[in-house]
This record gives sequence, C-alpha cells and structure tokens, in this order.
Amino acid sequence: MSTFIILMFIFILQTVWLYIKDLAGKDLDFMVILKFLMYFTPRLVTLVLPLTILLTSIMTFGNFAENYEFAAMKSSGISLQRAMRSLMVFIAGLSILSFLFANYVIPAAEFKSLNLRRNIAKVKPAMALSKGQYNSIGDQYIIKIEDKTGENDQYLQDVIIYQKDPSREGNFTVIKAREGELMSGTNDNVLSLKLKEGNYYNEMEQKDFRKRDRLPFVKSAFDTYTINIDLTELDNVDMDEQSIDNAYTMLSVAKLSDTLVDIKKQYKDYIDRIGENQVTKANLTAVDSSYLKRVEVDTARAMSNNILENFNISDQQQMLNFASTRTISEVNSIKARKSENASRVKSLSKYEIALHEKFVLAFGCIILFFVGAPLGAIIRKGGLGLPIVIGVVLFLTYHFIGIFAKNSAEDGSIDAGFASWLSSLIMLPLGVYLTYRATTDQGLFDIDGILDPIKKFFNKIAGIKQKK
Repeated sequence: MSTFIILMFIFILQTVWLYIKDLAGKDLDFMVILKFLMYFTPRLVTLVLPLTILLTSIMTFGNFAENYEFAAMKSSGISLQRAMRSLMVFIAGLSILSFLFANYVIPAAEFKSLNLRRNIAKVKPAMALSKGQYNSIGDQYIIKIEDKTGENDQYLQDVIIYQKDPSREGNFTVIKAREGELMSGTNDNVLSLKLKEGNYYNEMEQKDFRKRDRLPFVKSAFDTYTINIDLTELDNVDMDEQSIDNAYTMLSVAKLSDTLVDIKKQYKDYIDRIGENQVTKANLTAVDSSYLKRVEVDTARAMSNNILENFNISDQQQMLNFASTRTISEVNSIKARKSENASRVKSLSKYEIALHEKFVLAFGCIILFFVGAPLGAIIRKGGLGLPIVIGVVLFLTYHFIGIFAKNSAEDGSIDAGFASWLSSLIMLPLGVYLTYRATTDQGLFDIDGILDPIKKFFNKIAGIKQKK
C-alpha cells in the first residue's frame, strides 16, 4: 500500500503537468480541479498497479533472501512454491479485482473526465488558442494561428478566421491576416482581436436562382481590422454537463464487443463499396475467353508500333492531356481512399486494443509477480536500492514494448490483439525462467554452464596435441 500510494502520487503530479494548460488561468474552483484529478486517477491504476506488484515482490522476496529466511524455510521443509502460495492466491484475487476495476470503474471515470475536460476548455477560450490547430470560439468563429509570441502569447502570426452566419449553413466568410493581437484582459468578457494587413472574403447569397452559378463574392483588403467577441455566454459553463458518451475508453467489455461488431461490419461494407465503385468507374464487364484471346493478339500487334503515330498532332495532344488528367485524378482518388482507410483502421484498432487491455491488466499483474518474486529471491537484496532500479528497468521495458506495439497496431502494421498482448507474451518466458532458477537454487545466469563446455573443448585440443 505504501509503494502504491507513493507511485500514485508521482503519477498524479505528472498528470497535473500534462494538463496544466487546460487548468491554468481559468479561474476554476478548487472543487473543479479536485474533480479533474479524481476522474483522471483511475486510468493511472493501469500503470501504477503492475509497477507496484513488480517492485514490492522484488523487495519482499529480496528481504527474505537477504536475511536468510528462505534458508530457514527450506531447512524446515518449506519450498519456495509453498512460501509463495498465499501470495499467489492474493495476486490472483487482485488480478480479478483489477479486471473488474478496468471494466466498470475506469470507463465511468473516463466518461466524467472527458466531459469535464470539454467543459473546462469552454472557459476563457482566448487562452486556449493552440498553434497550428483550428480552435472553436463559441458557435460563430473558428480561428487558426500559425504561431504565438509575447509575454502573454498575445501576438499572433498568420491568422485565419472562419466566421459563421447563423442564417446559412457553412463557412461563407473568411478573414486572413498576417498578424494579430489579443488586447482583452484575463477577466474581460469581451475578446478583442486586432488584425493587421489582411483580406476579407465573403460569398454573397444570390436570391435569384439563375444567377447563383456566377458565384458572386465580396473581397476587401485592410490595414487594421478589430473583431470583438462576446464571451459572456461562454463563461457560464455548466461543469456537470455530460454530452460525450461514445469514446472507446468509456465502454465496458460488453459494450466494446457490440461496438466492434458494428465497426467491423461498417468497415467491410466500406471495402465492398470501394471495390464496386472502382469496377463501375472503370466500366468493367464480363467477357468470354475467345474475346480475351483476340484482345491479347490485337494488343501485341498494336504495341509493336507507337499507337500515337496513328493520329494527328491535335488528337495526340488531346489524348495525352486526357491521360494526364485521368492519371492525376486517379492518384488523388487513391490518396484520399488511403487516408480514409487509415483513419478507419486506426479507429477499429483503438476499440480492439481497449477491449484487450482490460484482460491484459489482470494477466500482467500475475506475470509481473512471477518475474519479481523469484528475481528478488535470486539477487538476495531488499530495500529501496537495487530492487527499485531493476524493477523500474523491467517495467519500462514492459511498458514501452506495449506502447510501440499499440502504435504499430493503429496504423495496421500488426494485429491489434497481438499488439495488446505482446509485452505480456515477452515477460511470460522471463517469469518462467526466473521461477525455475529460483526454485532450483541457481543464480540469475549459469556462467559455469556456459564456460564448462568451452573449457572441455580446449582441454580436448590440448590433450590431442600432447599425444601427438
């Protein structure tokens, strides 16, 4: 419990630094910040609990071995397996509890945390303008900036603003400026944005249907242009509003299984639809074998000469332009389909990984116990020194293997289920090996077992030379 609390405190501090930009300068109540940390704490259990089991098992069994407790046990006829039996039962119960925690508590906490973070982002949106991203300010403006400078990040570079018209659907007004400056105070309910050296574009709505094809618009240039955005309504944010309910992190095993069935069906329909569209676009039809043979002969004969030489210069140019345009169109279409397919594969992989991770947490606790306990008995060192170093190195290896595998699964490089279990599958043989070495009273590495065959080999060579 002491190790768990210390590690949890460290990871909570890391969480505060990670989300400091969402909390700073928002004038949030202490209870809102406390709720934020409380809702984010359960997800840390997936990191803290396996690390705690690994460290405590190394330290506990290291203390036993260092103080010759195992020697006393073995002299009384108590084997290592019997000494570990009660802890095995405890770890098995803890693994079941961790699965229930991951299946019910973490999804509920994720539901609360994502909605709370979304509501916090609405407060003082002038402080939430991220570089290189589209930032929504209320329901009227979408702002993108390339860079921010100044003591309070008040100077903006390369500003693009999309202004929405409540009477029309879509973005018909675009404002671009080389520079911008935020001039409102932190506690001001009006966000004043002064733009410099820019242009204003506005697509006009033509009432006459026959004149709409002309696509009329208004364009003007300005040296300075000031926009005042009323933030009064945005500051009256209900922190208990809960509108996000479909994220993969907030679903239980049953809901994830049902959702995966629907996503896989949608993905299959998407692939089938792409194939059908490609066939339709290419105007492919079924042909008989005799026609194919004739086409092969005609094609071979035609390819023996330059086909374009059969047409005049004007037709040749038209054909080449058509082929170039068609090729560019196909390449762009393939890139778009590739991007959409990658997005769908990534979404599907995230749901599959979320499903497997609930089971991986439980089995990971068991596997890391069988890595730490025999390792502590072998190294015969307890306390907070060497066991901490070895435990952290092993856990970082376990954790980073899982991260790299999951990132590979999201882009479709490897199967999502295999990626989720890869780190556990790598640690499992290590746990079996260490348990065997500790049970048979052997060291971490049998150096003599490696050197003895080499010595025997050279002794034989030396004996043969002496006989000669």
